[in-house]
Amino acid sequence: MDREEKVLDTAIDALISRCQDLKTSIASFILKLEVEGENVKWPSVLDSFALISGQISNLMKVLRNEKTPSLRNRVLLPLTLCPDRDEELAKLTDNRVQAFNHEMVPDYLRTKPEPEVEAKDQQLILRATQITPDAGQKQITSINKIVNNILEIVKSAKEDWESDSLQKASAAQSSNIGDTHTLIAAVSLGKGLKDVVSPKPAIANAAQQPPQIPTAQVPRSGPGKAPSAIKTNIKSASSTIPYSR
Repeated sequence: MDREEKVLDTAIDALISRCQDLKTSIASFILKLEVEGENVKWPSVLDSFALISGQISNLMKVLRNEKTPSLRNRVLLPLTLCPDRDEELAKLTDNRVQAFNHEMVPDYLRTKPEPEVEAKDQQLILRATQITPDAGQKQITSINKIVNNILEIVKSAKEDWESDSLQKASAAQSSNIGDTHTLIAAVSLGKGLKDVVSPKPAIANAAQQPPQIPTAQVPRSGPGKAPSAIKTNIKSASSTIPYSR
């Protein structure tokens, strides 16, 4: 009995170590996503995924090892439940579980899904067993056709996007970013514009006398006659003929 307990303790320590490494990798990856956001580089994301995948594989190797006792044959029973806050438990779980009470135990020590989930799972299994092989093959063929069409659409869109990117990269630049920013700042904020002082229009003086119109002098005439402003020139008829008989 002591030997089995030692083997179990060794296996549990190995599992705890692997889980701790996996937990650290996941926490660092989440922190990277939160800090860098949309600026995260894709090769860095792939490296993080590869590291997490490798650690999961190591954890599964420990579980499948012949020296590891079958944990399914072990039953974990809570000895005491306390509604108060447990500082040691909160420290071990990074404040995710602060108390080992009646509310937390059914969720964390559950070995089977909830009854509602289990009932839905049984319904899906029953529906799957009722499908004939021919109908199942037709559904598989149909879903494969849909997936292939979606892949073709994605590949075509990718090729178009790459072609557009190459054309934009090879095209000559027809604008200047600095000039564009200067123009936007001038239009929206008035930056760089100079004030032009326009001359003030002269204010007309209301008391100014209107211009006088010159009048022609009229010669005096005799009494009883109206003055005439028309000057006439009467010549004799003989003076108009340049020759005489």
